Amino acid sequence: MEISGIITAIIFGAIIGALARLVLPGRQNIGWLWTIAVGVAAALVGTAVAAALGVADTKGVDWIEWAIQIGLAAAGVTALERFRAGR
Repeated sequence: MEISGIITAIIFGAIIGALARLVLPGRQNIGWLWTIAVGVAAALVGTAVAAALGVADTKGVDWIEWAIQIGLAAAGVTALERFRAGR
């Protein structure tokens, strides 16, 4: 992977992580680095899920892929927050 791909993944991860935290109610007690990490992971997994469902490449903006990625990021933020609260 080239440096531009890594930078793009971090930027999209930050956006997806932030959007996931916006759709969740209340305050999430995790830092911004964890938010980016969860967002990057959700972006990668969400892209694979969208490709498996056949909705990854559409004309225009891939809204279904974005929804899958944000949903996965929201689930990841919730899981991480509960994991950290239990310790």
